[in-house]
Amino acid sequence: QVRLVESGGGLVQAGDSLRLSCAASGRTWNAYDMGWYRQAPGKGRELVARIEWRGGSTNYADSVKGRFTISRDSNTVYLQMNSLKPEDTATYVCKLAIEGINYWGQGTQVTVSS
Repeated sequence: QVRLVESGGGLVQAGDSLRLSCAASGRTWNAYDMGWYRQAPGKGRELVARIEWRGGSTNYADSVKGRFTISRDSNTVYLQMNSLKPEDTATYVCKLAIEGINYWGQGTQVTVSS
């Protein structure tokens, strides 16, 4: 059993920062990677950033490169979001891949006002 709990969303102004957290519990020892996804109303789900669970290699969507940083500390993955823009408004969800199975969190809302 794997459980993901996200936190850190909120309402901020353009240019502000937020840090999202995704705490994983359960059988995570053989995880492959964790990704942060987002979905805005009327749009498809987008991979924002991902980090390999063991090697730590990271990848980012072009739209967030230089502004967002994904990191991991034990079983918690963080998404530091700086210089937020209104177009970053979305529900952010973390996903942990373990042995071909994807585990999803419940999502956290990020709203950026202009």
